[in-house]
Amino acid sequence: MRIVRKIFGDNKAATAIEYGLIAALIAVAAITAMSGLGNSLKKTFNNVSTGLNAAT
Repeated sequence: MRIVRKIFGDNKAATAIEYGLIAALIAVAAITAMSGLGNSLKKTFNNVSTGLNAAT
């Protein structure tokens, strides 16, 4: 019975897995946000470039 309590009483692995899942979720959210921001910046710089080429 002590062995069963010891196995189910150890939460270190579960905590590490939870932290890993949280880190992965934050990474996915950051990549998604940066991807959208990158596309927006690309459009902005293309518009500026087009405007500068038209002005010269």
